[in-house]
Amino acid sequence: MATSSKKETAKNIRLAVIATDVVIFTILDNKLKALLIPIRSAHFKKNAYGFPGGMILPHETADDSVRRHMKAKAGIESPSYIEQLYAFSAIDRDPRGRVVSVAYVAIIPADHAQDIGQEAIWADARALPHLAYDHNTIARVAIERIENKLKYSTIGRHFLPNTFTLTELQFAHEVVLGSPLDKRNFRKKILALRCFGHAGKIKKGGRSRPAELFRFVKTKDIIFS
Repeated sequence: MATSSKKETAKNIRLAVIATDVVIFTILDNKLKALLIPIRSAHFKKNAYGFPGGMILPHETADDSVRRHMKAKAGIESPSYIEQLYAFSAIDRDPRGRVVSVAYVAIIPADHAQDIGQEAIWADARALPHLAYDHNTIARVAIERIENKLKYSTIGRHFLPNTFTLTELQFAHEVVLGSPLDKRNFRKKILALRCFGHAGKIKKGGRSRPAELFRFVKTKDIIFS
């Protein structure tokens, strides 16, 4: 039977409040962007920013909570992609008291990037200002998760509209990974997955040649080696 050097009683147990936060990514101006909202608290400077989030209510799951805060504070109701990232539990992460944050990472396509709350802004995800709480740490973990997952899954498609060219898909990968990819090898790998089908349309415009549009034909993202 496990023992403790200090008896755990209601008097000496320090309970933690559980919250959720979400790092929402998109691609704008050829950069990976993260959504920020103003953080109004006496504990932070007047123009402090951070990620959308807040406390979990007694009747909510973490998933319920993050979607509620995302809609209320970021104006986003249905991201193209969302997953639980990590639980951040540093003792001093919140100056108001003991708060554990269940963080999420989400993606919305660029064509929906303007459909956000009035006070929300997009910031360069790799050059964020000093954020409230431990949100800079959360940002680093979120970026690492997206970069790694892009290498073995099809989540890159969530940065794009429902139909896209292979060039656009490759560019999304390059922006997130921060490095160029070989065009021939990228297309060979993507088409071999058999999850991107012809949309039956051609994209015209600009100085580029007309390009065939593709769409994702599976019901969920594909994991590959």
